[in-house]
Amino acid sequence: MELSDANLQTLTEYLRKTLDPDPAIRRPAEKFLESVEGSQNYPLLLLTLLEKSQDNVIKVCASVTFKNYIKRNWRIIEDEPNKICDADRIAIKANIVHLMLSSPEQIQKQLSDAISIIGREDFPQKWPDLLTEMVNRFQSGDFHIINGVLRTAHSLFKRYRHEFKSNELWTEIKLVLDAFALPLTNLFKATIELCSTHANDASALKVLFSSLILIAKLFYSLNFQDLPEFFEDNMETWMMNFHNLLTLDNKLLQTDDEEEAGLLELLKSQVCDNAALYAQKYDEEFQPYLPRFVTAIWNLLVTTGQEVKYDLLVSNAIQFLASVCERPHYKHLFEDQNTLTSICEKVIVPNMEFRAADEEAFEDNSEEYIRRDLEGSDIDTRRRAACDLVRGLCKFFEGPVTGIFSGYVNSMLQEYAKNPSVNWKHKDAAIYLVTSLASKAQTQKHGITQANELVNLTEFFVNHILPDLKSPNVNEFPVLKADGIKYIMIFRNQVPKEQLLVSIPLLINHLQAESIVVHTYAAHALERLFTMKGTNNTTLITAAEMSPYVEILLTNLFKALTLPGSSENEYIMKAIMRSFSLLQEAIIPYIPSLITQLTQKLLAVSKNPSKPHFNHYMFESICLSIRITCKANPAAVGSFEDALFMVFTEILQNDVQVLAFFPPLTLNLQPGLLGVFQKLIASKLNDHQGFYLLNSIVEHMPPESIDQYRKQIFILLFQRLQNSKTTKFIKSFLVFINLYCVKYGAIALQEIFDSIQPKMFGMVLEKIIIPEIQKVSGQVEKKICAVGITKILTECPPMMDTEYTKLWTPLLQALIGLFELPEDDTLPDEEHFIDIEDTPGYQTAFSQLAFAGKKEHDPVGQIVNNPKIHLAQSLHKLSTACPGRVPSMLSTSLNAEALQFLQGYLQAASVTLL
Repeated sequence: MELSDANLQTLTEYLRKTLDPDPAIRRPAEKFLESVEGSQNYPLLLLTLLEKSQDNVIKVCASVTFKNYIKRNWRIIEDEPNKICDADRIAIKANIVHLMLSSPEQIQKQLSDAISIIGREDFPQKWPDLLTEMVNRFQSGDFHIINGVLRTAHSLFKRYRHEFKSNELWTEIKLVLDAFALPLTNLFKATIELCSTHANDASALKVLFSSLILIAKLFYSLNFQDLPEFFEDNMETWMMNFHNLLTLDNKLLQTDDEEEAGLLELLKSQVCDNAALYAQKYDEEFQPYLPRFVTAIWNLLVTTGQEVKYDLLVSNAIQFLASVCERPHYKHLFEDQNTLTSICEKVIVPNMEFRAADEEAFEDNSEEYIRRDLEGSDIDTRRRAACDLVRGLCKFFEGPVTGIFSGYVNSMLQEYAKNPSVNWKHKDAAIYLVTSLASKAQTQKHGITQANELVNLTEFFVNHILPDLKSPNVNEFPVLKADGIKYIMIFRNQVPKEQLLVSIPLLINHLQAESIVVHTYAAHALERLFTMKGTNNTTLITAAEMSPYVEILLTNLFKALTLPGSSENEYIMKAIMRSFSLLQEAIIPYIPSLITQLTQKLLAVSKNPSKPHFNHYMFESICLSIRITCKANPAAVGSFEDALFMVFTEILQNDVQVLAFFPPLTLNLQPGLLGVFQKLIASKLNDHQGFYLLNSIVEHMPPESIDQYRKQIFILLFQRLQNSKTTKFIKSFLVFINLYCVKYGAIALQEIFDSIQPKMFGMVLEKIIIPEIQKVSGQVEKKICAVGITKILTECPPMMDTEYTKLWTPLLQALIGLFELPEDDTLPDEEHFIDIEDTPGYQTAFSQLAFAGKKEHDPVGQIVNNPKIHLAQSLHKLSTACPGRVPSMLSTSLNAEALQFLQGYLQAASVTLL
């Protein structure tokens, strides 16, 4: 594509069409852009557009398209074609920084992201002048440009926070520090001074504080791996100014918004993070500054309100205190009883309160609430930070802290008892405080693994948790119900088994609660209880103990899926799966109804699959239904086929992934299944699943059902062989053609090959079977190949009477090698990393089903027991039909070692060759 006005006009038109809400206009435009993005100058046309177009919408659209183009194509993958030509790469890097800095903020952000993507691949080796160009812009004095540089630097350097230590990383960080640390420090000081100069100018302060936030973030990234010498030497400058910023309060920067954090809050939050980093990692160097930071952050905590906009600031401030109180040489700061009381009263208790914003999330954004509370993604919440501070204090002061908090817990519970309907939040805080006080160590899998021995968890459970759960109204006080259920969940290893058994019917009852959080927690608690291990590695709660509740458990679980907001609730589906696994045969009487509900759900979600975990547990549940029922009654297979086949067929035609879950059903072959096979076989990742489908069709379906498709199947396989031959594909192909030979005969195999192309059979023998058969692995797979090759050797007349005869002895030699030589497990270099999908389009991740493991099946087991004996007997039969021919071919061409092995097979079979 030339850099011409005509091409710019064409690109403008197509970009405009990509914004059209009408798919008939939008999709062809997207396809056109995809088709031209490999052309030289395409990215430069986009950059020209976003620089020169008069239409702001087109400029933004071009910037987003450019960023996404860079994201998809910039990385150079070994052994794959370069998707962006070198000339374009050079031109992009020469122009993008200037263009980014001179663009409006909306476009600047897109180009900054693009620079960071390029930088991740090319900086510093292939883009050595990037830093110099960026640092030079600090001299401009224009904070629009400076913030563009800072934003780009932040996106480039933030990866230092999570990279593993390596010489390459150290070299890069040193290069960055040498070029960037001094200009950044000078900019920091200059910006602080400007803040004083413009203290009464709100618009200037907003720009300057945006810069300070980015500078503070860069400080964190550059100091994360180790304490750089430059920052150690200049610690006074940085820490003095950070401390001043913590105590700064300018009315012009305060916002009326109660939800969204303002610039002042964001800056103070980052300063708390920076102080915590130094307190944790560089405590010796930071020691002179620590007391003043503790004081400043303490004052910040006791003067900051409960509004949501302060959550991140308060959370980071508390996390700073938590990191400090865990360090042995800061212990003296917290030893005084009055200090501990004050922390509890003024920091911990207020930040454990259930606020109006939490209540709103509980009711209206339950999925996010569950994610934060149950899955531990509440790292930025006040409650989580307060809980971490309690744990930190308990490290050295467990006795005093437990004593102080016990008093608070009792007074909160007394307040609740006075007027439960008004004071229920007091009990919620009390439960949370007990939980944080008692939890010393916790894992997702096992709940609390180490508890505070000073807290009587069982007594608290009996007196304060059970009464709420025993209340007949499951919809009353939903937050307290959720608290109680969560208490059972996390302290399940500390609460005695008899109390857990008392809880089970109560949890089953709460599956009917209208609150999404309550019925989700109930399902999750049941699932966790059902996985607990007792003696001899068996489940703690047995199927026999669950027998009185089987019907109500299954009924309520499936009813919960019909409650508003829970139609694809992964916790409920996981509980269904775990219930099936625990109850085993006890679910059989309910299977007809359950499988109907599961297949209806499967059909519904297949139309728009959006919850991968839900789908996975649903398939596990279907697998368990089949496994449990068919184990008890093998004749039930037919009923499952009737129930599932039409559903699977409909899904298979649209979604290849289902094949990873289920073996094909043995009913009529439909073109849809072959379409699925075709998709699978084209993929390096999924081709083995295509062969699994194909092998099952050959093994189980009547020959006439595939007559019309046979030739097409082999043509597809040969096309894949020609275009992309991998070791995995070759092994699967060899097993398939030998299974085909076993089922339909050697003559049928030879005829189908030669009908595709004359002499194709000989080519397959010479180029694939003979040289590659040693790669086949697995006892059953080797046996199938051995029986198939034996048939080719002994039941295929053209092998004895045509030009194929010259291949007879090499094929026999290869078969003896398969029996006697070690497996050839070498892989070509380019195949070691075939672990991602290599066909275009959306692909969900494959996840093996735990309950769908298939037993090893030997399709030739009834025909052949010992393949070596079978070879000897077959050769004997052939030599009887053609006296003298077989010994003659063996004596002239077979090597001595192979001949010796063959003599052993003949001897073992008690036969001779005539």
